[in-house]
Amino acid sequence: MPKTFLIDTSRCTACRGCQVACKEWKNFPAVHTKQTGTHQNPPDLGPYTFKLIRFKEYKMKERVEWLFFPEQCRHCHAPGCKEGADAILPGAIIKDEKTGAVLYTDLTKKFTPEQAEDVRVMCPYNVPRWDPAEGKLTKCDMCFDRITNGGVPACVKTCCTGCMNFGEREAMLKLGEERLAKVKKTYPKAQLLDPEDVSVIYLVTEDRKLYHEYAERTDAPATRLAGMTRQELLGRVAKPLRNLLG
Repeated sequence: MPKTFLIDTSRCTACRGCQVACKEWKNFPAVHTKQTGTHQNPPDLGPYTFKLIRFKEYKMKERVEWLFFPEQCRHCHAPGCKEGADAILPGAIIKDEKTGAVLYTDLTKKFTPEQAEDVRVMCPYNVPRWDPAEGKLTKCDMCFDRITNGGVPACVKTCCTGCMNFGEREAMLKLGEERLAKVKKTYPKAQLLDPEDVSVIYLVTEDRKLYHEYAERTDAPATRLAGMTRQELLGRVAKPLRNLLG
């Protein structure tokens, strides 16, 4: 049965243990950053940052509250990035049916930067990033090497608060509903984000739009192609393949 994450943000303390564990397991280098007026660091996902704790300061009537969001690929059930990639080069992005992991292969190196961007903006969560050094698209791979050998993702392994959870989908859905029922007693606006569509389900305590722009699923392309419909965008990425086939 496919695997699923349950990320309970009500238990996140922004210790960033998951963020560090991801980097250490992947043997990724540090990212040079500078102070931008927030504790969020680095400022965004990148080719060497697959996991990022997003910080949002939310001003309420009587207090200021921090909203923490452990950002990563959602491993969509119907991944838009794969849909776009299949129109250019089938097999560049695959979905492992056993685990549900959406995986980027080295075939993404065959994409031109423009093609990669066209594929990237098909993601409704604005997650994939272009690695200019390697010339390929990158993102979280669900620690595929760990989970196929009986382990759990590095971010889950290091979490000490119960924020990060991972297991069989039915078990995680059940846990999510149980957690949600308890959290709603304190936070009436609490909800599970897109549980039917993704393999990474977030439990949030406030309106999802307060966390960050792409906490909420959107079918609108994320960057310079924002004026195109989904059908127009698919037509654009399919054009190189049509030209190749004559």
